[in-house]
Amino acid sequence: MPTEIGKEQKSKETAGLKHEQEQKPKETVEFRHTTVLLEEAISALNIRPDGIYVDGTLGGGGHSSLICENLGEDGTLIGIDRDTDALEAAEKRLENYKCNKIFVHSNYSDIKEVLGELCSEGKIGKEKIDGAVLDLGVSSFQLDNEDRGFSYMKNSPLDMRMDKEDSLSAYDVVNKYDQSRLAEIITKYGEEAWSKRIAKFIVCAREEKPIENTEELVEVIKAAIPARARREGPHPAKRTFQAIRIEVNQELAHLEKAVSDFCDCLDIGGRLCVISFHSLEDRIVKNIISKRANPCTCPPEFPVCVCGKVADIKKVSGKPILPSKVEVNSNPRARSAKMRVCEKI
Repeated sequence: MPTEIGKEQKSKETAGLKHEQEQKPKETVEFRHTTVLLEEAISALNIRPDGIYVDGTLGGGGHSSLICENLGEDGTLIGIDRDTDALEAAEKRLENYKCNKIFVHSNYSDIKEVLGELCSEGKIGKEKIDGAVLDLGVSSFQLDNEDRGFSYMKNSPLDMRMDKEDSLSAYDVVNKYDQSRLAEIITKYGEEAWSKRIAKFIVCAREEKPIENTEELVEVIKAAIPARARREGPHPAKRTFQAIRIEVNQELAHLEKAVSDFCDCLDIGGRLCVISFHSLEDRIVKNIISKRANPCTCPPEFPVCVCGKVADIKKVSGKPILPSKVEVNSNPRARSAKMRVCEKI
């Protein structure tokens, strides 16, 4: 199975202490993340005190903490994350809430397997859930942690793995992909106009020596983009770093499967909230929700539907929910966030 189901809270705390003793450097890293669209997401979930809710991107437990506040003793939170650092931080943050809490080291795209295993173990009474939130992309902690390699603003090893047990890293992509494949992913996942030139410069640079850290990669990208273009728009490395991160973690493939599977797993009246941070993510979420809310494939000139396809979800909001100006001013990373909400019918 791709999941590792969390154990009881007390045994988790003991294991966590032992783990911290064995890996002392982790004690110096505090998991910090400012949750985006927090109040809006919790309001949209319409939480029942005795319901089962999933935070598929647990992170530091921002959304989960407010979910737990709204759950009673009979309610259950299932927190899923690929990052073991996030799981440890969230368990500690949520330990005093009275609801049932289950922590799972897995990918949110494995939601059906996770629920099936939890149900078979008797930890939940059904394989349907009453709501879920997915907060996509990379967390503030991962961006700020110099050991993870997500940020183009800090010098660190080329890693970018959300799950440190995964085999493919940013180093592998940068140093082993051929020029055409590099250009393809930088175009597809980064929507970078200078993708072919950047790929060419990366290949030329690594012929002399491997590109080993983020600082070296940033310098190669800057050299590839003409000075006039560098002066316009975001940081010149932003799109390329995004593309490499998406490739390393296969984010879009997991997202497409996850949104569809989470819709399947919702109980009647259950809601799914998905917060995206760039157009590639939002397009996937929008298309899946739209197709399931209006699945009819009959030609528009047909007076009645004959295809027999019936909607199983409805859109809660026609347009995406955006962060307020106040939130963007206090947390600039929220400026590109969009939340879409659907409900099982």
